[in-house]
Amino acid sequence: MQARLTRSQFGAIRDLLYNHSGINLQPGKEELVKARLGKRLRMLGLADFAAYLNLLRDDAGGHELSLMIDILTTNKTSFFREQPHYDLLRDRLLPDWRRRGGSLRIWSAGCSTGEEPYSLAIQLLAAAPDAAGRDARILATDISPTTLAVMREAVYPAEGLADVPGEWRRRYFEKLAGDREGCYRVRSEVRDLVSQARLNLMDTWPMGGPFDMIFCRNVMIYFDAPTRERLVRRFMALLRPAGHLFVGHAESLNTLRGELTYVQPAVYRR
Repeated sequence: MQARLTRSQFGAIRDLLYNHSGINLQPGKEELVKARLGKRLRMLGLADFAAYLNLLRDDAGGHELSLMIDILTTNKTSFFREQPHYDLLRDRLLPDWRRRGGSLRIWSAGCSTGEEPYSLAIQLLAAAPDAAGRDARILATDISPTTLAVMREAVYPAEGLADVPGEWRRRYFEKLAGDREGCYRVRSEVRDLVSQARLNLMDTWPMGGPFDMIFCRNVMIYFDAPTRERLVRRFMALLRPAGHLFVGHAESLNTLRGELTYVQPAVYRR
């Protein structure tokens, strides 16, 4: 029997989620919360959501709170998602970097299970096979330790590589066998360009930048307008002059149009 979720309990869970991660869980999501967290309650042997809320309040280390955020957020991603962004990298931004020389720093903020930063690394290697020697690095961060663990392993099912060109699949992925048959591991030369860290975007950021590009795509759809605006201003402070910010196509930055230069859909220049 599924535990009952009261309006006040939903409100308490919503407040915890918002205060810790900035995610704005809209009213009307009660059934989603009840279904997803109901499984967690059964796993923990808890009778109801009151007991679960007590557990969260007593969770000094924040472990259960992190798990709750994992459970309630959708980590949908794929290799080379929103291809026009990678076309811009290939046609303009990476050739510009090769001409001017110097280091290259890219941040994938909200990297989920790693497909985005590994796609960036592949695009980078395709443009500059000596990228590591040219001081090019990609930082990948996410709030979820579960998704970061998947990224660290860097193993993906064949169907997850549907948008990876065949030549790149052969060059940058290793086909596995045995109990991993049907899966591919990202090759070490790709993984070596990427460093990862757990980071809550609402917390203090330990890195000082500056970054040439920041990718924060399909993350801010979960935030309300004030949170989104604060976050974008923090991104801007870490971008180099003329650095680029990539967002999801469903994420509007209209309120900051005067401070960012529009480049193409979902791409802005500082």
